[in-house]
This record gives sequence, C-alpha cells and structure tokens, in this order.
Amino acid sequence: MALQALQSSGVTFRKILSHFPEELSLAFVYGSGVYRQAGPSSDQKNAMLDFVFTVDDPFTWHSKNLKKNWRHYSFLKVLGPKMITSIQNNYGAGVYYNSLIMCDGRLIKYGVISTNILIEDLLNWNNLYIAGRLQKPVKIISMNEDVTLRSALDRNLKSAVTTAFLMLPESFSEEDLFIEIAGLSYSGDFRMVVGEDKTKVLNIVKPNIAHFRELYGSILQENPQVVYKSQQGRLEIDKSPEGQFTQLMTLPKSLQQQIHHIMDSPGKNRDVEETLFQVAHDPDCGDVVRLGAQVDWI
Repeated sequence: MALQALQSSGVTFRKILSHFPEELSLAFVYGSGVYRQAGPSSDQKNAMLDFVFTVDDPFTWHSKNLKKNWRHYSFLKVLGPKMITSIQNNYGAGVYYNSLIMCDGRLIKYGVISTNILIEDLLNWNNLYIAGRLQKPVKIISMNEDVTLRSALDRNLKSAVTTAFLMLPESFSEEDLFIEIAGLSYSGDFRMVVGEDKTKVLNIVKPNIAHFRELYGSILQENPQVVYKSQQGRLEIDKSPEGQFTQLMTLPKSLQQQIHHIMDSPGKNRDVEETLFQVAHDPDCGDVVRLGAQVDWI
C-alpha cells in the first residue's frame, strides 16, 4: 500500500510538472503535502504542494511560462519576463514565487530560481533558503546531468552534517542529529523561538526519521570522523581540537565568516583560519557554531 501511494504521488507530481516549460535543471516538491508532519494542522491530503523549479535561463523560462500560464502571475506579468527575472535574481533569496495556483485539482505554489544562484547557495549558504529546504527530505521529480549542480547538492548535505556535528556532544542519537540539521534553516527565524512554530522542527523530523536516514545514511557511513552504529541509531564523533578544526575548515564560507565576526576581537585583524583554530580549542566550540548559525539567512 505504501509503495502504491508513493508511486501514485509521483505520477501526480509529474502530471503537474507537465504544465510547465521543460527546461529545468532540477525540480522538486517538499513540505507537508509530500511528507507527513506531526501536529494538529497536518492535513497531508489537502495540503498545498510546494514546488521549486531550477532553471539555467530564467528569462527564457519565464517567457515561455507567461505564454502557458499567464494567470499564475501577479500584476508583475504586465512588466514582462525581463522585469520578473530581475526581481527574481536581485531581491530576497533569489527565488520568484507564484502562489495559490490550482493545477490538476491540487493547490500549489512554485518558486523559480537560477541554477547558478542555487549552486552558490548550496556551496556557501548565502541565504540558506532553498539550500535549507534541500537539507530536509524532498521528492525530486526531475534533474539533469549537471555535474556541478549534483556536486553542490552533495556538498550542502555534508555541510549540514558537519555543522550539526560541531553543535552536538561526543555521543548522540540519529534523531538528535536530524533535529539539528532540520533546525539549521530556521535558526534565525524568531518564530521558531517564540510562538506556535517552535515545535515545527520536531514535527518535521519525528514522522520522517526513515527519510532523513535515506538522505544522510551514506554520508554518515563514509565520514571518517564518525562511528555510525546504524542498527542502534547511535553515533560517536571526534571532539578533539584537531577533529573540530578539520570540521570548521570545511564549513560553508558564510558560516565561517559569521563565526569569525563573532570571535575576532577588535584590532586583532586575524584571518578566518586563525579564528577557527581558536574556536576549535574552545570548550564552548559548539555554542559558538550555534550562535554563528543563528542569523537571519534571508
């Protein structure tokens, strides 16, 4: 039954995708409409489906989509694809969204992002918006053979693991790890600290441990700094200063710079590597990394 549901939903997603121009380097769907979430408002059957379309040439893609799906766009459609592309690339997280669209009987929204901008975000965590979505289970519907994009997707997952390792103790559970990872892209969001959204991360992770394990299992098995006891769902990591320095040096550039900004005393003018070396030897290394991650990425 579960396999049939998975196959059925895959057909639904591909049918929706057929309504859009085909020139996509990556298309995926995410959120509570795809993966079950805990909580009182989690109605998966009727939840809006959230799509992201990655395109090499946003101007050409929007030109074609305006012809096919004119009604999807707000008043900006009268300004044409050039203005829409400019707004997409130069404001916010580099994503242009069309929301509250009925397509094949489902309510959807879809975001369009340039392949180059996505790759930069995956590698450097410039805003951790779409990169943050891709650190949690998503259903990939379409992906081309772009080696650079595939490598960046893998790098983003490894960066999420490394960041979580630095914030966790020497021994912890899979659930602890996945909660840290899922919380990364929310860490600068005030709503996640105060108010009704503060349990959102738990609601995402707990029903989807198997999906997180599928996403991160091979990375954990291949990481030389971790002992992954998959049968017990437990992990042990190297918390030596040398091990932590190695991890800090592989963090995304934006997070490294944020840590440097927090720790570099006025007038010392140390480079980032010196600061990270100091942090690696600090008993509060995990707290420093957590503070560095608690920025408003958008």
